[in-house]
Amino acid sequence: MMYGSSGTQSKRDLAYEHQAQISILRPSIRARRANMTVKFQDLYGFIVEGNVDDVNVLNEVREKARQQGRVWWALEANKGANWYLATHASSTLKSSLKFSALVNAVTLKRLIKKGIPLNLRPKVWFSLSGAAKKKSTVPDSYYNDLISAVVDKDTAATKQIDHVFIILILLTMACYFIVLFADIVETLCCILERSMGTIMQDLPRTFPGHPWLDTPEGHAALRRVLVAYSFRDSDVGYCQGLNYVAALLLLVMKTEEDAFWMLAVLLENVLFNDCYTNNLSGCHVDQRVFRDILTKKCPRIAAHLESLEFDVSLVCTEWFICLFSKSLPSETTLRVWDILFYEGANVLFNVALAIFKMNEEELLMAHQVGDVINIIQRTTHRLFDPDELLMVAFDKIGLMTTTTLSKQRKKQEPAVMAELDQRLRRLNSVNVDEQE
Repeated sequence: MMYGSSGTQSKRDLAYEHQAQISILRPSIRARRANMTVKFQDLYGFIVEGNVDDVNVLNEVREKARQQGRVWWALEANKGANWYLATHASSTLKSSLKFSALVNAVTLKRLIKKGIPLNLRPKVWFSLSGAAKKKSTVPDSYYNDLISAVVDKDTAATKQIDHVFIILILLTMACYFIVLFADIVETLCCILERSMGTIMQDLPRTFPGHPWLDTPEGHAALRRVLVAYSFRDSDVGYCQGLNYVAALLLLVMKTEEDAFWMLAVLLENVLFNDCYTNNLSGCHVDQRVFRDILTKKCPRIAAHLESLEFDVSLVCTEWFICLFSKSLPSETTLRVWDILFYEGANVLFNVALAIFKMNEEELLMAHQVGDVINIIQRTTHRLFDPDELLMVAFDKIGLMTTTTLSKQRKKQEPAVMAELDQRLRRLNSVNVDEQE
């Protein structure tokens, strides 16, 4: 499914042509002399504020992106259009230990950390993340069928879904299973109704002012992707924060359907599978794990923050739920996502640690919780150089594997579940008291 009408799509095509050029930003002479704060549009249409020094950094980053693009296109010409697919497959097969395959795998990993060219990013993401494979396991009409099932009002979707399920059950199952399936359908429809209500509230809040996302066409496309996924996975339904993730996926991928499958592979394969459940248990676990890692990797920072009674979840919760899409400039966020879709959720912990590490000296001078938040937010909003961030994240922090993180998460899960259960009991107790 393409974005909106044909007129809207032509604008998207023009935007991609603009991205391919990666234009140089040129502040006015007056702005340069006074080092004034200027506003400019980044490669994905977001309005960004920064001084002339920030603009110079962005121009250097864009020059590196052009050079990196030439490297990728040269490999496309020499090795074939989809050379990285064979490399990825070879690197994941134990039986393939050819030196050339290993060299290519190392080359691919290094190239991804340096950034995937804008025009190649949709194709490379879709292939290497597993989204293409996931899509191939269902009928071609799968996404459109989901959209048809949840289109318009909840009541219309409920009637349509009930009708389809009942027909299938009557043809294949006994009366006992009819009742059982009806209960399942009713539960799914209730979840969908709750999800759609929250989604409709969140649409206008998602990157307000963006020239495409903050339009009726943009809202409609984002709504379709989010509602379709909420019906695909009733355990997740819709979690606030996914709107930002899905919106950025829409800007990168060229179709709604591809954005939908990228969201699916992200939630089902790339991230830990409990991050977006109703009680956000996975997010709570991640915060505990991150605190432990911060103590180990950056002990001075951790000790000082503890003395201030600063809880890292005040800033990290948004990072992990929105995958930095609300915190970092879009071009930096997408460089993080390049690695995320290839290496997995461990990247989020590396990047989060890097942000603290980059501000170590200033954080150690902070005297209040508010000072810490201001330092972190000021840094993230102006982190226009992804190479600086990623160098600290991977060269200075050190490797953290998904396997290691999984073990640490398992250790934290019992305490988190007990805490959430205690909260639920307190809440239920308050509700009973109010009813009496």
